Amino acid sequence: MTVTVAEPALSRVETVMRAIEARIEGRALSPGARLPSVRGLAESMQVSKSTVVEAYDRLAARGAIVSRPGSGFFVSARPEPLSLTAIGPRLDRAVDPVWITRQSLEARPDSLRPGCGWLPPDWLPEAELRRALRQVARQSAAVMFYDTPQGHAPLRQQLALRLTERGIRAHPDQLVLTDSVTHALDLIIRFLAEPGDTVLLDDPCYFSFQALARAHRLHMVGVPFGPEGPDLAAFEQALIEHRPRFYITNSGLQNPTGATLSPVAVHRILRLAEMHGTLIVEDDAYADFEAEPGPRLAGFDGLDRVIHVGGFSKTISTGARVGAIAIRDDWVERLVDLKLAVSLSDNHLTAATLHRFLAEGSYRHHVDAMRTRLADARGTVVQRLAAVGVAVPFVPTAGMFLWGRLPDRLDATEISRRALARGVVLAPGNVFSLSQGAADAMRFNVAQCADPRVFSELARAMEG
Repeated sequence: MTVTVAEPALSRVETVMRAIEARIEGRALSPGARLPSVRGLAESMQVSKSTVVEAYDRLAARGAIVSRPGSGFFVSARPEPLSLTAIGPRLDRAVDPVWITRQSLEARPDSLRPGCGWLPPDWLPEAELRRALRQVARQSAAVMFYDTPQGHAPLRQQLALRLTERGIRAHPDQLVLTDSVTHALDLIIRFLAEPGDTVLLDDPCYFSFQALARAHRLHMVGVPFGPEGPDLAAFEQALIEHRPRFYITNSGLQNPTGATLSPVAVHRILRLAEMHGTLIVEDDAYADFEAEPGPRLAGFDGLDRVIHVGGFSKTISTGARVGAIAIRDDWVERLVDLKLAVSLSDNHLTAATLHRFLAEGSYRHHVDAMRTRLADARGTVVQRLAAVGVAVPFVPTAGMFLWGRLPDRLDATEISRRALARGVVLAPGNVFSLSQGAADAMRFNVAQCADPRVFSELARAMEG
């Protein structure tokens, strides 16, 4: 089955417009070129002549084409800016910490995205989410007004209960809602650090941690990370030598490796952080992928030294983004003031919709089915990767990611460029590695690997 990004259904007029616009953007129709006759285009696209006339009229209103009475329609003499996405992916872009995100979001609808970080549309609870949105939209306040500074109170109550189920005791008043997990992390970095401060990162780690730290002009120090968590000896040494302001990590289903910290690792990390005065930011965006919650730093710490962050864009919808920060009581007011200063209020409509969806109970059924589906996909993808020579030394018990190793120390970045030219977005290892020590590694999203072409194109790219 081919996995594609769903697009809203187009009307016949919009379909004709899209076809003409694509030819203009890709320079198949140059400035001044005559467009097909109304009759000719209607026959070739199997639509009515009135549909083509309306499409041409709309394009003329936008200035994309011009009408010359008695002669027909022509491409405007002033060309639109050249659209690189219309003629192919940005192959010349540097493979940096935002490369995967940019390529995944800008890829054509028919591209394959085994390197992206989200579930395919047909894995998500669209019907249930639409129902919740309709229910909320009937309440005018949800559409028309700002939310309270701390965020939608009913949702904070719901999220506090969910945290308790995972062993994290947090009162609703200790929760601050944001527009996404990324927004939450950005606020926390602003709250905790000044330019030039040091932050400790796992190596490899989620590439957005690096991008955010770079944006805030922080000094980044990496600690080797494996199936059991960070190298604790290296972690301690980094605390001694660099005195980081904070350490940011995924304690559960770490991105990109899929590892979850053991209780021993959690205990040791917290002791070392306390000894050296280091704070911890725990990004728990993948919590609901686990059937049985693993140990969490915030659960052992009680939100004293640990700030916990979560969200739902991975499990519900990338278009329904809500983040939640759980933080110690005496920091809440200052964090809310900062939030008001930089973003005013979070999206009340989205928060209210999410609350409705969670309160209905259908979310639990959705994540149960998602976990089963991911488990099946994980086993299949491990086998298919092995068939093309890619090893997966550590297979996580849950989640969507596998951290593979290419054969013969092949360069994952070069292979990703080759695959991109053929419409396949991969995730090369060094994007996740501060030390650039993962040149032969690659992250695979098992939910995005259903199409057999993922593996045939990967094999072709590895052959050169």
